Amino acid sequence: MLKGVKHVILVLSGKGGVGKSTVSVQLALSLKEFGYKVGILDVDLCGPSIPYLLGLENQEVHQCSEGWVPVYLDSDQKLAVMSIGFLLKSRNDSVVWRGPKKTGMIRQFLNDVYWQDIDYLVIDTPPGTSDEHITVMENLRNYGCEGAILVTTPQAVAIEDVRKELTFCRKTGIPVLGVLENMSGFVCPHCSECTNIFSSGGGSSLAEMSKVPFLGRIPIDPKVTSVPVKSELGHNPTSVTAQVFKTLVKSIVEKNGSSDKPLVST
Repeated sequence: MLKGVKHVILVLSGKGGVGKSTVSVQLALSLKEFGYKVGILDVDLCGPSIPYLLGLENQEVHQCSEGWVPVYLDSDQKLAVMSIGFLLKSRNDSVVWRGPKKTGMIRQFLNDVYWQDIDYLVIDTPPGTSDEHITVMENLRNYGCEGAILVTTPQAVAIEDVRKELTFCRKTGIPVLGVLENMSGFVCPHCSECTNIFSSGGGSSLAEMSKVPFLGRIPIDPKVTSVPVKSELGHNPTSVTAQVFKTLVKSIVEKNGSSDKPLVST
């Protein structure tokens, strides 16, 4: 089923709670704003949050002769979503599975979802370097992967965990697109002064030390995480977050030479 997918991007972090899912959603929405057809695959089986963030809870996954049909965000079918959250009866249901069952579920997601022809597939992963990540890489090995975006927050404890994820990428041959520092300061909505609640600069230091690109800093902004999440690039194009994702999308497109359609800049 991945034969219809032109490019795959992983969103990784060795640390939980750094905002991988929010980054995945904003990246997918930004790519959509630029005119690309996008898919999001949520392989965080124990904490699937993509359906909630996009306001797609209680949607059902259907099957056709080609496989599972993903859930579409809008009628234009430019953003397709697959998550185990669609297969649970309630958002309160927990997935209590051992490793082999998780592995089987992820393989099914990668092999049986009918994405049709999409330009980019963004894979939102759980924290760590465990079964889920290994299964994803084993299934993508023959297909290829555009690269991984490593998400961190500025604190030293998060940086240390993300450093392990970077080592995992190098051991498994995943190209690293760069490090993105999330929750980097809080911008006051009244005076616009930025307060570095969790310190600042950890992501750029890690990128410099590891010799990978630094993709930018995203400040804490309640509007970015309001549910359902909306594209910052489309609804608030002058914000810091919108500019970070605009630059990120352009760098991804330029890196892989994607010229399937002209960029539609908002």
